Amino acid sequence: MGLLDNFEKGLERVVNGAFAKTFRSGLQPVEITAALKREIDTKAAVVSRDRVLVPNRFTVRMSAADHQRMTALGPALIDELVDLVQKHAASQHFQFAGGIQIDLHADPALSEGLVQIDSHNVKGRVAWTPVLDVAGRRHPILKGRTVIGRGSEADLTLDDSGASRRHAEVQWDGQRARVRDLGSTNGTELDGSPVKDSVLEPDSVITIGRSRIVFRVLAQADPTDTAVNRRAGSPRDGYPGAGR
Repeated sequence: MGLLDNFEKGLERVVNGAFAKTFRSGLQPVEITAALKREIDTKAAVVSRDRVLVPNRFTVRMSAADHQRMTALGPALIDELVDLVQKHAASQHFQFAGGIQIDLHADPALSEGLVQIDSHNVKGRVAWTPVLDVAGRRHPILKGRTVIGRGSEADLTLDDSGASRRHAEVQWDGQRARVRDLGSTNGTELDGSPVKDSVLEPDSVITIGRSRIVFRVLAQADPTDTAVNRRAGSPRDGYPGAGR
């Protein structure tokens, strides 16, 4: 599989889903991925036999009209881009100097439909950000527990008759995640198997009724980190709680 093929497949799913009406003309998300692909290809630097360093900070420049359409989506598109960059870098054995950051900027010099990428290697701390992906929408997980269910008292509400009012919960302690069924009527599945209480690995799929919920951990740049000489964690190695 070529560089960033997963990127294009992931965003094709997004374009065909919640974002489809927004991108009938002008710049397409898949064109951003192609531009990021070229940038990563060009900037990949072999540091040693087992270390290939690629940029971790990207500025995506586009016309004002395209920028308005993209930013109207909120953080969902950026999260998708960060997630897919992270996954592909791991599959290609690339490494980052710090967390991934992707910024969208309006450039009056660019015509509608055009995109340009500026990138840099910035050393810094990684902020591991857990999210639940439901039907193309990202829901951040707060430290503690996030209750999922059909009832209004749930933190993440599902419009699904197969879900109980308080169906299951995802626990996050800042490093590790777990899923626990809350005595639901129809039960909870994890990666296709019934589950009562289990560790969550990145890209695990929780099934509740007809709803498919994907657990992801995004390797984002830590906005509180100002120490440029601090040794950075690498998204290649996985988030701290993986496999525990």
